[in-house]
Amino acid sequence: MFKNLMVYRLAPDWASTPAHIEEKLQQARFTECGATQPRSAGWVEPREVANGPLIEVIDGQWLMMLMIEQKVLPGPVIKRQVEALAAKIEQQTGRKPGKKQLRELKDQAQLDLLPMAFTKRAAIRVWIAPAERLLMVDAGSQAKADEVLTQLSKALTGLSAQLVNTALSPAAAMADWLASGEPPPRFSVDRDCELKAADGEKPTVRYARHALDIDEIRGHLTAGKQPTRLALTWQGRVSFVLTDALQIKKLAFLDGVFEGRQAKKDEAFEADAAIATGELAPLLGDLIDALGGEDLGPGRPTAAPDPGRAPLAASTGLSPTGEEPRAAAAVIDDSSPPWA
Repeated sequence: MFKNLMVYRLAPDWASTPAHIEEKLQQARFTECGATQPRSAGWVEPREVANGPLIEVIDGQWLMMLMIEQKVLPGPVIKRQVEALAAKIEQQTGRKPGKKQLRELKDQAQLDLLPMAFTKRAAIRVWIAPAERLLMVDAGSQAKADEVLTQLSKALTGLSAQLVNTALSPAAAMADWLASGEPPPRFSVDRDCELKAADGEKPTVRYARHALDIDEIRGHLTAGKQPTRLALTWQGRVSFVLTDALQIKKLAFLDGVFEGRQAKKDEAFEADAAIATGELAPLLGDLIDALGGEDLGPGRPTAAPDPGRAPLAASTGLSPTGEEPRAAAAVIDDSSPPWA
């Protein structure tokens, strides 16, 4: 259900309900690109069943999905069309088009070709954990996540979110785990990592399907290289790659997680969503704890790891019934992470 996760903290002054979100997303429902429209984005059914709701509530978790469609115009195709248009002008006028006219011809070529272009689509899942006031985007890049948040904030007036900041930088924490050979509680280090130096040409070393508890890696760390990616497994149930930007990539649920699930075809979505969010919620809480807890911003204490906390360590409530949110324990600000 999820392949990547980027984790955001919702602003403390935003509150909504599934019914309100459904109404707003319906106004921004996805429509296919028009004949000369290069790109379209909108909301579709997360269950992937036509005419269904645009927000699904499963075990208290809110699930949505953004669809992005884009016309594909290969560069060589555009170039040939521009050359054909330029040759026609030269034949008619006896002179070659200048740079300015060539730019105009490129725009014309794209407009002419768009109705014949193929399209590609990308569906991006969004997960809101309302009790913990966290928003997760299944995006493999910051650009994709930014687009999702842009579309979400257009549909839901007043929504704002900031990437979760932790007291320890992921790079420093991963370096410590590799150097000491001691991963944080409930995690194990797998067999893939990437180390990169910060100076000069940023020399990079990658290990794939390789033991990482070796002197060679400790030598790279001593020489100043920092981990930018590290493969981890949580509780022997979920594997993933953690990046130095606190992105979670290549999520995979291991054998046994979905075993024993018995659901009718029309109930499979609920079962898969409940299991996936039920596994990932405590994973995210443990990961934030492993990185020293969440940094709440300048002038505010760090939320220290709490072994007895509920999953994800809720800081404030987002009422599914539309009540005003409780007083926030953390205020979102625009400052960069302390480790950025």
